[in-house]
Amino acid sequence: MFKQLSLALCVLTTVLAGCSPDTAETAQAPAAQASDSVETLHQRLLTMDTHVDLDVSNFTRKQNYTQDLKTQVDLAKLARGGLDAIWFSIYTAQGELTEAGYAAALDNAIAKFDAVHRLVEEIAPDRIGLATTPEQVRALVAEGKLVALMGVENAYPLGTDLSLVQDFYNRGARYMSLAHNGHSQFADSNTGESDGQWLYGGLSDLGRDLVKEMNRVGIIIDLSHPSKAANLETLRLSKAPVIASHSSARALNDVSRNLDDEELLAIQENGGVVQTVAFASYLNTGKYNAWQEKAAAVMAREAQKTGFNILAWPQVGKLDSEARREYMAGYRELRAKVAPLLKQEVDPVAPPVNVQDFVDHIDYLVQKIGIDHVGISSDFDGGGGVSGWNDASETLAVTRELLQRNYSETDITLLWGGNLMRVMDEVQAVAATLNSTEDSGEESEAQIVQQ
Repeated sequence: MFKQLSLALCVLTTVLAGCSPDTAETAQAPAAQASDSVETLHQRLLTMDTHVDLDVSNFTRKQNYTQDLKTQVDLAKLARGGLDAIWFSIYTAQGELTEAGYAAALDNAIAKFDAVHRLVEEIAPDRIGLATTPEQVRALVAEGKLVALMGVENAYPLGTDLSLVQDFYNRGARYMSLAHNGHSQFADSNTGESDGQWLYGGLSDLGRDLVKEMNRVGIIIDLSHPSKAANLETLRLSKAPVIASHSSARALNDVSRNLDDEELLAIQENGGVVQTVAFASYLNTGKYNAWQEKAAAVMAREAQKTGFNILAWPQVGKLDSEARREYMAGYRELRAKVAPLLKQEVDPVAPPVNVQDFVDHIDYLVQKIGIDHVGISSDFDGGGGVSGWNDASETLAVTRELLQRNYSETDITLLWGGNLMRVMDEVQAVAATLNSTEDSGEESEAQIVQQ
């Protein structure tokens, strides 16, 4: 159903301006008018990044996104890069499947919801607004404002209380994944591939109920992070289109966080969208590891001069929140100081993963499942970023690379958010239908009782 709707929209788009590069019979719109510069075209686009992490300490009166932060995203970087809309990730690491674990996870999620609301309502309401619909996104951009949206990375904070799905929706969440790195109460994680240990072989019974409830409430299901079996089961059950908010193509880089062709084709059939992610190790693990090995040696050398103690990432994960925040601040400061040395000493002998590698994955996905099912994400401030697009201020580089590969303006518009906003509308339409049917059923039962 959703695929047919997407194709109908594509036909209409073709008549007006050209459509997909993956269909030979479809007329192509020119990449841009001859007089356009890349900058002019980029400014004309509505650009949306579906995955940006946040640290609540950057959402206070004292320290916030109105300042030049040592982060990949802040308001000035968004404006300089022409990145109009970002989805903040309400992320919670997977913990124990206990009441205590659920309670702590819920506190974490609510703190992040509150942080985003604080930014748009108290800290910088004149510069950025919260959107929950495509119409609100467009209205804010028309006002000259940046746009914040929210997605939940890991449904773990729900515990076993599915009434919280509606609460999360009311707080502004418009997508949610059923698992992260580690099996949740709802679904197996992709991380099960490392040891072959699974809890459910896909979804749990509670996970199946969650799929239904998310469809009913109108929250998009996010397939980034759950296992393949969980994703395929979700796709069979969902009555609405889904997304993968930050995943790339497994055929190009065989890591469990990427989606294989079977998953991709199922998402296409569902009418969903894969938001290609600029996460270096997911794009080209070999290239990333070669660069990382040499970069680590330079970092260690320079850290020794400053007295900074570099920890292995598993050690960082075991730090409490305050210690982790302090460590990451020091690490980012060291990395900024060392950056020129990395370019001089490392890049010439071990080139970093770059924008071209990123767009290679976009190319593959477009060729495999069509332009209507592909989008863009960064995973900034959560490990994402590649050479050339390593913070929000460099966003123009992605549009430039797409133009160089002969994507039309229509195509680029779809990639930069058009497809994702189409899914948002369709998910809301399904929710309205499901709720209407449910209400009709209740009325029928009441009429029977009265008779």
